[in-house]
Amino acid sequence: MSEVKEVLGVFGPGSTHWVGDGFPVRNMFPSNGIEVNPFLMLDYAGPTEFKPSDRPRGVDEHPHRGFETVTIAYQGAVEHRDSAGNSGTIRPGDVQWMTAASGVVHEEKHEREFARQGGTFEMIQLWVNLPSAQKMSPPRYQGILNEQIPHADLGSGSYARIIAGELYGVKGPARTVTPVNLFDIRLKAGSRVELSLPVGQKAALLLLQGYVLVNSSQALTGEAQIAVLGAPGEGLVLESKKDSTLLVMSGEPINEPVASYGPFVMNTQAELRQAVNDYNSGKMGHLH
Repeated sequence: MSEVKEVLGVFGPGSTHWVGDGFPVRNMFPSNGIEVNPFLMLDYAGPTEFKPSDRPRGVDEHPHRGFETVTIAYQGAVEHRDSAGNSGTIRPGDVQWMTAASGVVHEEKHEREFARQGGTFEMIQLWVNLPSAQKMSPPRYQGILNEQIPHADLGSGSYARIIAGELYGVKGPARTVTPVNLFDIRLKAGSRVELSLPVGQKAALLLLQGYVLVNSSQALTGEAQIAVLGAPGEGLVLESKKDSTLLVMSGEPINEPVASYGPFVMNTQAELRQAVNDYNSGKMGHLH
């Protein structure tokens, strides 16, 4: 086994809040001071039980510029539409990879049938930064269906769904702007798995639920815990004491200034002011 990545710390949610009226989230970073460059933010929504409703809950139209939003569905369903003309429904196992780049306005609501029937809602939204050279490129939308995401067999009934990047020669379908690995991992109790992540990439490991020992040193237990791993080394050893669901992410750092204001992430304050002006003047479009 190659040199393992050091576990820099284990953290619970830094804050909890509602996004719109449809997404009760636990923010895993940056609210608790964690920095996992090139990732900007991770919200874990749910698991929450929603009662039947005639009106789909969610978030009305709002803008983004300068980064990508990645939504991973575990339970429940979300309908999306945006000012670039993209629309779709994200169901369990599906992933939506939206590159806002120069700017897009979108809304996210509970899918109508899910709202009518009610049920358990559980999703993750991850924000991925873009380098300055790509922040003003045209927006792009990738709706990745569950059946389009390949599995890597980890033995003993455990497996990884490769959303982006590569693991054990299995490549994910997501087209990324900079190198990113994103693996949805399901471990059976009693399994031991060795993964390899690129040297030089900071990484993080989110436990949705379960009990996992990381690199024989740090335990992630219960639910909504995140381990941050250092950039040196490449090895990651996971030993599951219970059936566990994890999200593993790593990416090539973008070592540029970050200026953020709400839904905009740019490099300078002047670029943020321009983003606000462009949105207010309708340059990012609107939904009809």
